[in-house]
Amino acid sequence: MSLHVAIVGLPNVGKSTLFKALTKKQVDIANYPFCTIDPNVGVVTVPDNRLDALAKVSQSAKIIPATIEFVDIAGLVQGAHKGEGLGNKFLANIRECDAIAHVVRAFTDKDIIHVSGAVNPESDAEIIMLELIMADLATMEKRREAISGKAKAGLEDAQNEFAAIEKVLAALREGKRAATVALDEEETTLIRGFQLLTMKPVLTVLNVDEGKVAPQQGSETNTVVISAKIEAELSELAPEEAATYLKELGWNESGLDRLIKKSYELLHLITYFTSGPEETRAWTIVEGTKAPQAAGVIHTDFEKGFIRAETMFWKDLIDCGSESAAREKGLLRLEGKEYVVKDGDVMHFRFSV
Repeated sequence: MSLHVAIVGLPNVGKSTLFKALTKKQVDIANYPFCTIDPNVGVVTVPDNRLDALAKVSQSAKIIPATIEFVDIAGLVQGAHKGEGLGNKFLANIRECDAIAHVVRAFTDKDIIHVSGAVNPESDAEIIMLELIMADLATMEKRREAISGKAKAGLEDAQNEFAAIEKVLAALREGKRAATVALDEEETTLIRGFQLLTMKPVLTVLNVDEGKVAPQQGSETNTVVISAKIEAELSELAPEEAATYLKELGWNESGLDRLIKKSYELLHLITYFTSGPEETRAWTIVEGTKAPQAAGVIHTDFEKGFIRAETMFWKDLIDCGSESAAREKGLLRLEGKEYVVKDGDVMHFRFSV
């Protein structure tokens, strides 16, 4: 499945530096607002040490990791929802993404101007969220006006939609995200079609000074604390040099790896594997997906003709050393259509054509 995360924030908070480090892709970085006008897009691999271990056991010819797509949205400013700073164009780019990574500046650098004149992470976060709320408010009010006549005329579908819109509008007018509104399944389906910005899950990326990064910061919340400057330096090093640098910093993994993993958690995504002589591959599914639908991620025919799945936990396969050994120990199971796939499952699907 294709996943898109929008990197947003005020100008000069380190978004493009972070994006460049993520993708090792050169983008325009300059000390003035609106340097980036068209969204830059980069596809990066999801770090997963299990792939190498599985490939070694299966003697796979190649390894295919899961990927996630990051979109570098040009800096938003106060008034973006009214078109300030080409805001409408940028907000439209965010609507097409699955989640938002909101970069907030907490680093100090007298040579890099702050669009508001002073570094204030809380204020910056509030400005961006308010712009998203105001943009959604305009969308909902426009739709409310469009269907009010049909709702008053007694058309049931219009009345149901009108009621759902009223719930969301009430929250937005109070400065709350649409995601905070309690909606039933039908209402959720109706509102989802509007691609509201404040319905999307948000990950806060706090960009701090180099000496203020602790990898455990934000581990229990939807926050990742990084230094975009350090991440940019790491991205320019050879793998061996980067590993040495990480060790010197006392980190087990880079801030970028934590950001990518946290994005997966934010979207409630898990990974299952297929592994054999040709390839070992990671497949991304939503938590709670059943076996036939998981098979459908590989090919729609797998889901349509699903019979059952041969399943084992990745660690069991590694410990046993081979699929046949795992089978002999009873660790390879046959699962049917109601089986909920777990993170780390290694699967072979049986299906009819």
